[in-house]
Amino acid sequence: MRKNLLLVVSILSLMCITPPHANAQWVQTNGPYGGAVLCSVASGTELFAGTDGSGVFVSTNNGTSWTAANTGLTNPHVRAFAVIDTNVFAGTYGGGVFISTNNGASWSEVNNGLTNRNAMFLTVSGTTLFTGSRDGVFVSNNNGTSWSQINTSVAGHTVSAFVASSGYIYIGTEYLGVFRSGDYGTSWDQVSSGLLSASTVTSLAGIGTNLFAGTGSGLYLSSNLGSSWKKVNSGLEQSTVYSLAVNGTYLFAGTFEGGVYRSSDNGGSWHPTDTSLISTVYGLSTSSTRLVASTLEGVFLSSNNGENWTAVNTGLTTSAVRTIAVSGSNVFAGTGHYFGGRQSGGAFRGGVFLSTNNGASWTPVNNGLPNAYVYALAVIGKNLFAGIYNGDFRSDHSGVYLSTNNGASWSAANTGLTNTWIRAFAVSGSNLFAGSWGGGVSLSTDNGTSWSSVNTGLTNYGIYALGVSGSNLFAGSFWGGGPFRSTNSGTSWTAVNNGLTNDDIRAFAVIGSNLFAGSGFGGVFLSTDNGTNWTSVNRGLADTTLLALAVSGNNLFCGIYGGGVFLSTNYGTSWSAANNGMASNTYVVCLEVSSTYLFAGTEGAGVWKRPLSEMSSVSSSVLPVTFKLNQNYPNPFNPSTEISFVLNARGVATLEVFDMLGRRIQTLVNEAMDAGPHSVKFDAGNLASGIYTVSLSTSGSHREMKMILSK
Repeated sequence: MRKNLLLVVSILSLMCITPPHANAQWVQTNGPYGGAVLCSVASGTELFAGTDGSGVFVSTNNGTSWTAANTGLTNPHVRAFAVIDTNVFAGTYGGGVFISTNNGASWSEVNNGLTNRNAMFLTVSGTTLFTGSRDGVFVSNNNGTSWSQINTSVAGHTVSAFVASSGYIYIGTEYLGVFRSGDYGTSWDQVSSGLLSASTVTSLAGIGTNLFAGTGSGLYLSSNLGSSWKKVNSGLEQSTVYSLAVNGTYLFAGTFEGGVYRSSDNGGSWHPTDTSLISTVYGLSTSSTRLVASTLEGVFLSSNNGENWTAVNTGLTTSAVRTIAVSGSNVFAGTGHYFGGRQSGGAFRGGVFLSTNNGASWTPVNNGLPNAYVYALAVIGKNLFAGIYNGDFRSDHSGVYLSTNNGASWSAANTGLTNTWIRAFAVSGSNLFAGSWGGGVSLSTDNGTSWSSVNTGLTNYGIYALGVSGSNLFAGSFWGGGPFRSTNSGTSWTAVNNGLTNDDIRAFAVIGSNLFAGSGFGGVFLSTDNGTNWTSVNRGLADTTLLALAVSGNNLFCGIYGGGVFLSTNYGTSWSAANNGMASNTYVVCLEVSSTYLFAGTEGAGVWKRPLSEMSSVSSSVLPVTFKLNQNYPNPFNPSTEISFVLNARGVATLEVFDMLGRRIQTLVNEAMDAGPHSVKFDAGNLASGIYTVSLSTSGSHREMKMILSK
């Protein structure tokens, strides 16, 4: 009896000293599903999908459902797959090549000999594995255990496509056309006669003695081993061809914003397949009777050579969530997917999703809404507003849309808007304010029926954030001048930036008389006098690339782009990581609070949630500093952009920009720097539009990323 009593006392003691939320953590909601899928491959009964930011997903039931399969995969930007027997290979942008010998249950890095880890393609010929990057072509004859370079003649120019056909191997390059080798890569000849000058070859395919090249200017055919080429675009309405696939006598072309086209006469004529798939198709693969399309909007399957397509995205939590709004028990998520094209500049796609059960399920609610980026959502009573962008400034593609029935239907509400690239909303009483990139601030007093510009005093019309504190309205601008304050509903504005060390403002939050501003590269700033003076409050933040702020009571949350979520319970005096259950390098784009949950919208991983009741007990911790090169922001850009990076140790860092031909354009940094976050502004005012490569190097680490200058 005494032993049993001691046991009970011990258990009760443990219960008393165990933190009430020791096992509390973030949970990924069930969506929204879809998002950018760049490649796919079948291996036995498994179907693999590679995403740009969420790694690998696998389906064992022909796409009916998907499960993340990323154990051991240290880079989530998957560009290509290949299969040799039971070995599945994944090529990543920045992490090189990985192998799985157990159908994706785990992955191992196989990069010995690779001098560049931006794997742009993976191709198999027999048991030989090929990959390509800006350093040329590499080959492995031992399942990736070791690699050797077989092409130095195009080093500095990204090799983007590969095919073995009629006893030769061919590579497609960025801006140098096609090269051919008859001796397995020992020597190469450029075979680009007839190709448009400086063509980027995005894909290659062979049918018998016919060789096809997909480019940014259409599709080309060579019937003489590449010696000459001719255009074969009859019926092909989209000029940019991203992907090619062969199934029997059919040739398929995946296009930019045009879905899939099919030819049965070697490209002599083309016909669009089922128009239910009208998206950018980055990858095409075939297996048995299946044709698989990897698109900006997820995975589509066809079992009848494209006559019909079916979206199969359940479980594919790869969506990029730009904004979240809560209205009672309804949670709305606005998505926006972009993946830069090699010559087209990329595509913008997205929509609005509704959950009535805190993320257990999501439903698209897009009737009447263009397929576009949704940057902002706002609620006034029963009115739901969406601010969207579709890659241009046409009012029928972008601007403000209104729904009065929880997203069941939408109508444009743009009358009076002079700029329709909407980035932010703010609500003050019955006033709705919209901030746009290039148009400043607009005001509607009649629920979006009409708008008027309210920009007097603004010196920067690139508005990324709006906030309300009492009778004060604040506008956060993009690099320069801001933030701005208006005390008269936008009639006039005054710059309030004293003490700010970074004026790229992305978010505002208010706790009582405390106003917080989140900057893109300077972290969090606090003002206790309505913006007249600011103080940096970043102690404990592992990174200062901030995109989101949210408030619950006296708890202040911030979302870090590549650093997860942090919490401050003392008005920003100190911060602690609040990432239990969420990867610490998650790209958090937006935060929103409901009555019971904190929701986080991420770049490529959908919506996450965590009960607010847990958050006050988060223990203080600081994330380890890791080496990384962030994507420039904005991207695309014109003419300037911010490049941020994090060093894991003090040392000499070199940050360089290269053009499309591999030539060094500018050295932005070449000096000893401390560990931690850094940022540099890059001005491309004197450069031509195109794709540029940023390279960050230290004595022990190297990263690269691409950015798009669009003038």
